[in-house]
Amino acid sequence: MFPIKDTIRSRSFPLVTWALILINTLVFFFETSLSAADLEQLIFNFGLVPADFSFSNPLTWLPLLTHMFLHGSWYHLISNMWTFFIFGDNVEDRLGSGRFLLFYLVGGVAAGMIQMFQGGDPNIPSIGASGAIAAVLGAYFLYFPRSKVVTFIPFLILIWFVNIPAVIYLGFWFVSQLFSGITSTSASGIAWWAHIGGFVFGLLMAMVVTAKRGVETWHRDEYYPW
Repeated sequence: MFPIKDTIRSRSFPLVTWALILINTLVFFFETSLSAADLEQLIFNFGLVPADFSFSNPLTWLPLLTHMFLHGSWYHLISNMWTFFIFGDNVEDRLGSGRFLLFYLVGGVAAGMIQMFQGGDPNIPSIGASGAIAAVLGAYFLYFPRSKVVTFIPFLILIWFVNIPAVIYLGFWFVSQLFSGITSTSASGIAWWAHIGGFVFGLLMAMVVTAKRGVETWHRDEYYPW
């Protein structure tokens, strides 16, 4: 399944969403300009390497933030940014740009820490925005339960575009990440537990914000008329 778009209007321009997409893209262009040796050095310096992290040394904390702006391939970048493009604007609309930026960054840090301590190879660096984006998906799951995700589903020679309720689409996504996290090893190269932890963190934090601010979760007139 590949998401095409959701059916929720954003009532304000998603400044932070677009800015984060731009920053991630520019960083990746910088990565592509490096030699293989320099790129490896960059990833080990600014990616999240559990063996290099120490609670007692604040100088080792920086990769908790920087790792989420690095990507390993065009596919890695585009798949993350496309997902963020679809779901990020609505969550930013609900939280406000300033709170959304803080939510995104803290979600990425929390996801990185969960991945770091899940018991994989401590010498393998973790990079990518997927943990932070998973936190955004967790918030979306709560805030827009009746939204639908227009989803591309190829089946044999048929091509289907199906409107899937967001709770089903994101619920299936989370279960698939959980299954992969339980059954896969660190050799898979995918930070499953960052996705799982980010989603749960985002969901819980969205609940806290909703309880404190009374954030509305759905309006009928926010849907496109189809």
